[in-house]
Amino acid sequence: MFYIIYVIRLVFTVYTLMIVIRMFGSWISSLQYSKFMYFIAHYTDPYLNIFRRFIPPIGGVLDLSPLIGLFVLQMLQKLIFMLIL
Repeated sequence: MFYIIYVIRLVFTVYTLMIVIRMFGSWISSLQYSKFMYFIAHYTDPYLNIFRRFIPPIGGVLDLSPLIGLFVLQMLQKLIFMLIL
């Protein structure tokens, strides 16, 4: 049981880190077109696009979908742990 919890926590941590990297990487123009950012965007954008459909960027610039995505991800992690334990 310990290993299952460890793996679930690791998956959520890595995905959360990927979203944070995506968020900060979008601010740096030289990183936006790197292979690393394409890799990160490939795995995070499908999840973030769910929130982008409902919450458009404020002023056309400020995208709140990563913040809301992180919040929902944390709530989902807590729900899974409540169901397991």
